[in-house]
Amino acid sequence: MSSFNRSVSFKQRAANVGSPRFSRKTSGSRMFRALITIGSLFSFFLAIGCGYVYVLPNLTLAFHNNESRFSHTNSSTSMCDVFDGNWVLDDSYPLYNASECPFVEQGFNCLANGRTDDDYLRWGWRPKNCDIPRVNVQRALEALRNKRVVFVGDSMSRTQWESLICLLMTGVEDKGSVYEVNGNMITKQIRFLGVRFSSFNFTIEFYRSVFLVQHNWAPKNVPKRVRSMLRLDKLDDISKEWINSDVLIFNSGQWWVPGKLFGTGCYFQVGESLKLGMSIATAFRTALQTWASWVDSTINPEKTRIFFRTFEPSHWRNLTLRQCNVTKLPLSEIEGKDYSPFSDTVFEVVNNMVVPVTVVHITPMSASRSDAHVGTWSDRPSLSDCSHWCLPGVPDIWNEIVLAYLLGNFGASSG
Repeated sequence: MSSFNRSVSFKQRAANVGSPRFSRKTSGSRMFRALITIGSLFSFFLAIGCGYVYVLPNLTLAFHNNESRFSHTNSSTSMCDVFDGNWVLDDSYPLYNASECPFVEQGFNCLANGRTDDDYLRWGWRPKNCDIPRVNVQRALEALRNKRVVFVGDSMSRTQWESLICLLMTGVEDKGSVYEVNGNMITKQIRFLGVRFSSFNFTIEFYRSVFLVQHNWAPKNVPKRVRSMLRLDKLDDISKEWINSDVLIFNSGQWWVPGKLFGTGCYFQVGESLKLGMSIATAFRTALQTWASWVDSTINPEKTRIFFRTFEPSHWRNLTLRQCNVTKLPLSEIEGKDYSPFSDTVFEVVNNMVVPVTVVHITPMSASRSDAHVGTWSDRPSLSDCSHWCLPGVPDIWNEIVLAYLLGNFGASSG
């Protein structure tokens, strides 16, 4: 992120006025006129000075307010909020065929699972003031050579992980040179998955850590309703595996809901204290502050580029009954889905960190994409799904944005 320093200088020059000799007859009138002139000039400069004192600070404040907005590294455009834009039809999508990528889990390949309409595949994201260029896959592969990319989070993170692998595989001639390091199938049960691009000597890894902090069974002598604990002051015990990476992409939020916490008997702990009355919002903030402290004290920003992707909107009609409508087109009315308190908390915590973190704020851009969810086109068609996304689909756009950050190639908008 580039920053700008500007200064405004204000200079005044004084004129030296000579003192001619006046005759006694005219000195009085000339002196009077001189005093009138001097008084007028004094009033003029006083007004200018007051205007300067009042206006300049306000202009400066306005400039710094604008400066605090997102600015990227491409000097061709000075200001761009890449997440402020619209979905537009683009026949150059999709970026890959899920049936030709062995790393898309069956439940996300909607076309293979019977979905007949494919309009949802043909929407691209267009920011208002800049462009996200189409990924140059060969350039991305070379940029990642000898690197280690790590995703950490929940199943939404795993979906984005799968998307990135499939996108990059389109540039690899020998598909057999891309493989899961332990020979595992891509399933939700496995906590670690790693795919190696052997021709380029890099890996793209996924670590399942839905809360980012430690999740343990409850200790003895606690109320019966408490079955497990989130240790809000201790990062997940697999965090040591994330350290020596070149790109780290985090997300969390979908599991921070009453049904997956209190409904399963999961409560919060800080130190030795059980926090039965703590709200989910407070617990999420506390966990994220633990994550931030770990990043600040552990991660070397000279080596590792860090991203945190914000909350992904879902589009349930009735979550309790697991009812949802997958629309054919993006929604025109998003009914507040572009806002999430979890996303706000991410921004607040990241703004107080020492190590720089890029927030990938996908909440508003994903809010209208009710057409792109799995719905009933999964490996379990009896269960509707308006949380996860079909592949190809919306997660591909998230990855295009991440790669644009890494490659530094946001472009000025032609519109």
